[in-house]
Amino acid sequence: MSVNPMAGIQIGNQRAQQAMTNMQMQKGIYDMSAEQQKVFADLLAGRGKLLAPYKIWIHSPKLAAALETIGTFLNKKGSLCEREVELIICIIANHWKSEYVWAAHVNICLKLGYAQSVFADMRAGKTPAFDNERERTIFDLAAIAMAPGAGPDEVFDRAERALGRNGIAEVLGLLGYYSSVAMGMKLHRVPVPGKA
Repeated sequence: MSVNPMAGIQIGNQRAQQAMTNMQMQKGIYDMSAEQQKVFADLLAGRGKLLAPYKIWIHSPKLAAALETIGTFLNKKGSLCEREVELIICIIANHWKSEYVWAAHVNICLKLGYAQSVFADMRAGKTPAFDNERERTIFDLAAIAMAPGAGPDEVFDRAERALGRNGIAEVLGLLGYYSSVAMGMKLHRVPVPGKA
């Protein structure tokens, strides 16, 4: 049985209201089950808005709730700094050619001080020049993780020295989590804001 998505959900601000409206307007989502409604309300309570991937994942409410836990940890509570997290997101968005994710996170990276050339090189299939050894290591680790086979021991050993096993696990977790984000946004043809 489905219910009206507005029933029982307290919306605390205008952005949250807009998220609900956008959710309702999305093709195929005019009402939600009670379980979806609860997860939706929890997401709004935690973030104040519904991020675009959750509009896709809400179709599987248990998945949406689990991915929120993973995403929050990887983005806010892990050992990697914001610059490193955003770099990883751009690497995987480029890999999947997910334009929405790419555009949003390249913009964040530029604000965090990355040079535009880093992203031009990525798009051209080149290895960018990094001044920061951790960032270079993250790029190289991600490259071997996305390629067939186990990759060179040298890259893994360098990653272990620079990031530790904890950091390696988080890089791989981010690649997996944002693969799901990138594929979902791409397959659902979510438009890049500001592009016609």
